[in-house]
Amino acid sequence: MGMSSLKLLKYVLFFFNLIFWLCGCCILGFGIYLLIHNNFGVLFHNLPSLTLGNVLVIVGSIIMVVAFLGCMGSIKENKCLLMSFFVLLLIILLAEVTLAILLFVYEQKLNDYVAEGLTESIQQYYSDNSTKAAWDSIQSFLQCCGVNGTSDWMGSPPASCPSDPQVKGCYVKAKLWFHSNFLYIGIITICVCVIQVLGMSFALTLNCQIDKTSQVLGL
Repeated sequence: MGMSSLKLLKYVLFFFNLIFWLCGCCILGFGIYLLIHNNFGVLFHNLPSLTLGNVLVIVGSIIMVVAFLGCMGSIKENKCLLMSFFVLLLIILLAEVTLAILLFVYEQKLNDYVAEGLTESIQQYYSDNSTKAAWDSIQSFLQCCGVNGTSDWMGSPPASCPSDPQVKGCYVKAKLWFHSNFLYIGIITICVCVIQVLGMSFALTLNCQIDKTSQVLGL
């Protein structure tokens, strides 16, 4: 591989990570927006920090840090930054695989935990503004009511519930949506993993090529 190929690989990796850094900025910005405006409050009172805003801020920050290492490592031809980028991508990939296995193994327990948490949060609807905001947003967005239906609400359902008495519960509707879009979710997940593997391959190849180039130049 000559110097021209090295430059091509370097700029491909740079622009590859620049795009992801910009995506990370957008995700982080959207997460901060949700935190400020509190559009989605707390649904699980056992895990009060588990809100959509917090999750997006964490994910956006991780993407920005990893992509920054990839950008700087490639454009500066810095082996330390490139290997840091490679190791972080490897850790993230292993974490994703581990999470997927755990979700598959403990699927039923997770379903029970989510249903129980949602049922408990309904009881906080009229006493906690954050919970009220979360339920109103979800019921309006999914056109659902309660966890399993309108019977989950003591008395009359809130105004955010659809007027249809046969409306499905939010937990049921979310599961139906997930199962109906499982193929697309799987394709997106595989694409993300492939992109991560490609990023790792580019970083490792560029790192090895920098060593060869240094030896040729006698550095």
